[in-house]
Amino acid sequence: MAKKEKSLGEVFTAGIIKENPVLRLVLGTCPTLAITTMAFNGLGMGAAATFVLVGSNAVISLLRHVIPDKVRIPAFITIIAGFVTIIQMFVQAFAPALDEALGIYLPLIVVNCIILGRAESFASKNKVLPSILDGLGMGIGFTITLILMGSIRELIGNGTIFGIVVNSGSVIPPMIIFILPPGGFFVFGMLVALANKLAQSKGKAPAQLGCGGCPMHDSCSKAAEGGCK
Repeated sequence: MAKKEKSLGEVFTAGIIKENPVLRLVLGTCPTLAITTMAFNGLGMGAAATFVLVGSNAVISLLRHVIPDKVRIPAFITIIAGFVTIIQMFVQAFAPALDEALGIYLPLIVVNCIILGRAESFASKNKVLPSILDGLGMGIGFTITLILMGSIRELIGNGTIFGIVVNSGSVIPPMIIFILPPGGFFVFGMLVALANKLAQSKGKAPAQLGCGGCPMHDSCSKAAEGGCK
């Protein structure tokens, strides 16, 4: 039986809710944990990643019949690196404070598994418009998650949201641990658990960890050889 093709609306919304790259596919956890000490950082990283996702998906989809299969991964990385360079230069010129806050994680968007995964599993197999919508949906889902994590950690750990004082500390003192690495892991774990609970209540499978949950699993040489579980 042929697999039903997704509508454009389903392609766009999948990355926001059902296939949220962080909470459902558990991808991009390094920048998620590292830069979400403030909501503003999450917004900046999410916007940068969304730009790269949309741009690289569009170009890879356009070139999907031109790029030889044997060199597709290096070609994808080269295209992604071009868009990362553009956004990095833009941030350095117009938002130096954000560039300093994101640090090494801004250029490391090049190897973000969300972006490479969407290039391999979707853009290289679909037309341009669906690929753009897929990148936009995944980017929005990534951005929402980063802002949510950043807001929770910033509010509890510093008493502010987007730098605006919400809790002065007179009633509930800020818990500094939430803007430290342990707080990041705790908030991330709670959000993943909540996302899985909501998914299970709607009859969906929980997030799959490890190689099996990777969007590049089907084309991975290790998986083909039976070395991936």
